[in-house]
Amino acid sequence: MNHRHFMLHKPHGYLSQFIYELKRKKKLLGELYPFPEGTMAIGRLDEDSEGLLLLTTDGKVSEQIRRKSVEKEYYAQVDGIITQEAVDIMQKGVEIGVNGTKYLTRNCKSKLLPVLPDYIGPGRRIRDERHGPTSWVSITVTEGKFRQVRKMTAAVGFPTLRLIRVRVGDSHLEGLQAGAVKEVNAF
Repeated sequence: MNHRHFMLHKPHGYLSQFIYELKRKKKLLGELYPFPEGTMAIGRLDEDSEGLLLLTTDGKVSEQIRRKSVEKEYYAQVDGIITQEAVDIMQKGVEIGVNGTKYLTRNCKSKLLPVLPDYIGPGRRIRDERHGPTSWVSITVTEGKFRQVRKMTAAVGFPTLRLIRVRVGDSHLEGLQAGAVKEVNAF
């Protein structure tokens, strides 16, 4: 069987799945592109998050990319002007809640983003300047606990307002507009 692989710029408001059996109507990945049967998302982005989502028909590839050796980079727009001190604290690991227990995140890479790359786009309107300033930070993790990046920024006092995954391993979001899909030979 010839497996197929895709890169998708998941827009805000979509679930990272193809089937949703609860009563509320949700936007699903299959509405964005006619993916072949058996396509699965590699990892997830929650409904409020945007950015790079890799998809494949090969379960072995999915398993390889979800390993802790593969970096996932996120750009987070946070409430307030994030400090270098907060960035340094996140790099060393912060305590977050996971399934009702306390969890210390692994060391990560984190840096301030003074300028957002053009390919990110404006996204949905978060709020206007009357509600105070916002800033951006890059966070690169090798683990993926439930809503981990959002919990990390909140733990250092800067709640996430907008979250965009820009990289998984060597695959980059750059060049893909929101909702765009690109078929690739491999990741």
